[in-house]
Amino acid sequence: MTTSRLSLFAILSVLASTLTGCSLAGDIFKGGIWIGAIAVFLVVAIVWWLVSKMSGGGGGTGGTSV
Repeated sequence: MTTSRLSLFAILSVLASTLTGCSLAGDIFKGGIWIGAIAVFLVVAIVWWLVSKMSGGGGGTGGTSV
């Protein structure tokens, strides 16, 4: 496989994955604004939870430090 065919395959793979993402977003908002709002809220909550876990936030700031 030549470099040009490999790069063409990579570009087509990226396009295929992004187009399915746009289709998913379109389907979510076809369901109504509330479905879209709930989906956005869930994604933000999951990202916030992951960031807090990665930064070591255990939520233990109860004030009993020694």
